[in-house]
Amino acid sequence: MALALGRLQGAGLSRLLPSVAAGLETCGARRATDGAELHQRRTKMSHSEATNFYINEALEHLEYPKRLRKLLLTPEREVAVELALLRDNGEVATFNAYRVQHDNSRGPYKGGLRFHPDVDLDDVRSLASLMTWKTAVMDIPFGGAKGGVCVDPRDLSERELEILTRKLVQALRPILGTYEDIPAPDMNTGAREMAWIFDEYTKFAGFSPGIVTGKPVWLHGSLGREAATGRGTVFAIRELFKAQGLGEIKNKSFVIQGFGNVGSWAAQILYEMGGRVVAVADAFGAVANEHGLEVPELRRHLADRHSLASFSGGVVLPKEAILTVPCDVLIPAAIGGVITEENAADLQCKIVVEAANGPTTPEADQILRQRGVTVLPDIYTNGGGVTVSFFEWVQNLQNFKWSEEEVNSKLDRVMVEAFQGIWELHTEDKIPLRVAAFVKALQRVTRARVHRGFD
Repeated sequence: MALALGRLQGAGLSRLLPSVAAGLETCGARRATDGAELHQRRTKMSHSEATNFYINEALEHLEYPKRLRKLLLTPEREVAVELALLRDNGEVATFNAYRVQHDNSRGPYKGGLRFHPDVDLDDVRSLASLMTWKTAVMDIPFGGAKGGVCVDPRDLSERELEILTRKLVQALRPILGTYEDIPAPDMNTGAREMAWIFDEYTKFAGFSPGIVTGKPVWLHGSLGREAATGRGTVFAIRELFKAQGLGEIKNKSFVIQGFGNVGSWAAQILYEMGGRVVAVADAFGAVANEHGLEVPELRRHLADRHSLASFSGGVVLPKEAILTVPCDVLIPAAIGGVITEENAADLQCKIVVEAANGPTTPEADQILRQRGVTVLPDIYTNGGGVTVSFFEWVQNLQNFKWSEEEVNSKLDRVMVEAFQGIWELHTEDKIPLRVAAFVKALQRVTRARVHRGFD
């Protein structure tokens, strides 16, 4: 803000004050304006309450004492900052940003940074908790964290977005570090933003490629990282099919809700393995073809900046209809809370594979269990991303680069071993896969906490 005021004074403060007043807005104020709409979109539970509901199911199964439950559920640190940005048009805007560090008993805090207009502390708190359990169920030596900025990146120029990202690093620098807290890409952030984070942090701490993962391959990133979450999702489906005796992916039908990085890569790999991707949706529309979409052609279509609805290889659907398209496997791969008690009974799939974070509300999860729909939980399904982030971090520490074949092979092994641990608990204790995943994660985190001591 001091820099912004200095620029204002240099340009003549009295002349610019009206435009500054017009441009000075907080993300919180915008959210308050849209409060009614957001209230309608919210589920009965907040995001963190929904996450804690699932964790408590596993805690009940483990019969942990209450004092230990509180310790495991409570984040270790929550940071909220306000970022001021001088816009290209001379206006000043402020944006709320958050970083929640949930647990580091098993290793440095690890979790993505998202840019989205609906980011709030409750969302970030929930996602930080999920990262703790995700790294634990994958047996990756990291803890859990998450961060976000309440902003719609489409409203900013590339220059404004870069400045905002660098300001975020400056604000959070005291709690970040190669061995302390390692951010990564998340919703609406990618290799470009991670490169800015790497550069900004390096200004203060010296050469530090391990401060962030998901960087461009040519700037100390890892081969295989871009496709990792989608590839890991496909490995997870393959292992579930094996365990349930359902055969191969070939000729099975898939519906994918969300066609960003995760959804598009999952679709591509499923297509290459002979799966039929019969419908996909993004934030603006949906397209379906009962014989299977030509996924490479669809991806090229979108890369040329055409809309999903204008793709000629399928029938256009309302995006809300995607969840009820008949299929063998439904893959929610976008935002949380899309499968709710209002629509869970209408799903026409045998399996839900959660490539997104928290896509199924607890109320919906109970309905799916009653219907006999198998749900492969998010803390395992989308663990491929953090797994290859760990591989990138290790390569950065070693100053050595692995081949893409080596990365994918190691990812495959981690996904297989993690699934085996979950499936064993599921079959022996006769508990849902989600509960089994959280039980496995809780056991690992608790063991680390107890053995490290409390003094």
